[in-house]
Amino acid sequence: MIAHHIHHALAQVQELQKRVLEKQRFKGYSGSARALSGVIALMGALILDCGWLPGTIWTHFCGWAAVFAVAVGMNKVAIVYWFLTDPETERDVRRLRPVLDLVPTLIAGGALTLALILRNQFDLLFGVWMVLFGLMNLAVRHAAPRPIALVGIYYMACGAACLLLPGISFQNPWPMGIVFFLGELAGGTILHYEGMPPVVFNWLIKKGDER
Repeated sequence: MIAHHIHHALAQVQELQKRVLEKQRFKGYSGSARALSGVIALMGALILDCGWLPGTIWTHFCGWAAVFAVAVGMNKVAIVYWFLTDPETERDVRRLRPVLDLVPTLIAGGALTLALILRNQFDLLFGVWMVLFGLMNLAVRHAAPRPIALVGIYYMACGAACLLLPGISFQNPWPMGIVFFLGELAGGTILHYEGMPPVVFNWLIKKGDER
């Protein structure tokens, strides 16, 4: 009888914890918009590599700036749409607080990008951008599904590789295109399913049982 009461109490605590986490979760991030951002990054790499455009550094920089602007625009529109249409937000601007967590990293990214451009260190941009984007994913991990932290670690690992490995050229768009396509597809999938997709989750459970 005592064991039953203990089990019941633990179940209530777990349910309460789940509800608290649900309240804290920011639901303005769109999985669809994020996955589409990855597709746009891949298309950007394809266009930059197809030979239709001049292969200059500034052509590539403007191309990636356009990809960034479109991706940010889509995700911001998704957040505004959620804020205006979801009754749970109650039009309370405090609900947008998790978005502000991204601002310091964005400012740092702008400053580092400008510093590298002024020193003509374009080949370091991919690595810096990836590391900073990884930090952005980690910055929102408390307001998003937990597996989003894995996406942040992925971006930071890829960024470190781009910074440390020789031969990474800014005029080769494929490292950027492929890394961001896979990362944004994974991030979008996690946001869409509010965590691990069922197929992946079931596979992990099965492997755990086998061990």
